[in-house]
Amino acid sequence: MVQIKIFDTTLRDGEQSPGVNLNQLEKLEIAKQLERFGIDVMEAGFPASSQGDFEAVRKIAQTIKNVSVTALARAKESDIDVAWEALKDATDPRLHVFIATSPIHMEHKLKKTPEEVIQIAVDMVTYGKQKGFKKIEWSAEDASRTDLEFLAQIVEKVIDAGATVINLPDTVGYTTPKEYGEMFRYMKDNVPNINKVDLSAHCHDDLGMALANSIAAIENGATQIEGTINGIGERAGNAALEELAVALTIRNDFYPYTTNIVLNETKRTSDLVSKLTGMAVPGNKAVVGRNAFAHESGIHQDGVLKNASTYEIISPEMVGIQSNNLVLGKHSGRHAFKDKIKQLGYDLSDDKLSEAFKAFKLLTDRKKEVTDDDLFVILTDIQTDVSNVKRYVLESFQVQYGSYNLPTATVALTTPEGSRAETACTGQGSVEALYNTLEKLVKEETHLTDYHLSSIGKGRDALAEAHVSMSVDGTQVNGRGSAQDVLEASAQAFLNAVNRVFLIQKTENKEKASI
Repeated sequence: MVQIKIFDTTLRDGEQSPGVNLNQLEKLEIAKQLERFGIDVMEAGFPASSQGDFEAVRKIAQTIKNVSVTALARAKESDIDVAWEALKDATDPRLHVFIATSPIHMEHKLKKTPEEVIQIAVDMVTYGKQKGFKKIEWSAEDASRTDLEFLAQIVEKVIDAGATVINLPDTVGYTTPKEYGEMFRYMKDNVPNINKVDLSAHCHDDLGMALANSIAAIENGATQIEGTINGIGERAGNAALEELAVALTIRNDFYPYTTNIVLNETKRTSDLVSKLTGMAVPGNKAVVGRNAFAHESGIHQDGVLKNASTYEIISPEMVGIQSNNLVLGKHSGRHAFKDKIKQLGYDLSDDKLSEAFKAFKLLTDRKKEVTDDDLFVILTDIQTDVSNVKRYVLESFQVQYGSYNLPTATVALTTPEGSRAETACTGQGSVEALYNTLEKLVKEETHLTDYHLSSIGKGRDALAEAHVSMSVDGTQVNGRGSAQDVLEASAQAFLNAVNRVFLIQKTENKEKASI
């Protein structure tokens, strides 16, 4: 079977989703999970865009050993220089350099002639080789709206210059499977040196055809597919890699292709990306949505009980969903806890392990049975916590409400300066009262744009997880919080969003100091 390489751009294109702002620890945690997931190439970021992105790409490049780490660069020597500095310590570094090739982009954005664009592309691939990159992916931005004859001409020249991967993106999600497949077939038939490189597809989902377009590319010669976990990304997002991997596996009778994806890591990877980005997975999302294996119809339920294959083409276990994952309880010791977190794929320092064990013991005082999902929340929060940045800390809160009383919230905080602040406010509902109070306590100007509440696991004692999208002093951020009490989770999500702005400001100040 033909091996299809998987190029993940969750940390670059995925992070460009509005409101998503991952910190370095969160990016590193996702990167380590992507490595466990079995992807072939990881686009860690766009290091020339900011000092924070540079530092994150460099840390990922130094940490990840079994995946090729790449960084995006415009067709500029300065971008390539920064990419090399960020990636030079990687086990398998590669450059991803792009330039637009469609008539509309060349004329209105680049203001260059086709001949000038070819020369720039060739020069930048050549420069990347001289800089030290042995693997170079060249992308024709807006390839799906590019004249095919011109596209074949520029592809041939950049291959001669040293490109090892040619990416033909559907940048604006405009094309159809038939058109996109024909573009790849045209390259295979009209570029003499095309067999020297991997052909890559990068599809956006503006018309809902990203996955179908990706498969059409494979059918017509593509050997690498680019996408993101959960399909996140700019606008309507990218092709969802977990859907691609499962589709090729389930329909291997029709598609003679294989990948290196470790399918039973699918759900955990999806959950981690969803949690850290604040982008909830829709219940009806293919492969990883909470309803993917739920059968409400009586006929369906009867069939599944008699034989699961009657209505389940994907088994929950294939993608890492366990029907019974009860693991630890109140009397579990530190050794058993340490063994369990290793099974879950986490590698904690002694300090972080002690912190996690303490949080676990506190949870067992209130929750009889602790599941993998509960541990996942605890461990992820601890691994991605930035303790060396000033922050607001929730000390206590109380919300009074009832059928005939206007809800009133009283909240006490420790401010970033270390002082105590306390006040009370009312609202039409308990969450509004709580958020009105928090808004009055923090000095920053805040505006809530979205609020989402969900449960972790099942049962009346399940953990609650709250996600918010907010504007804080004009900066759009996401925040998250988890607790057994839904109001506590909501309060923590609000403060987490505000605290993220402090981390962004610290990174920006560091960047200014280095100039």
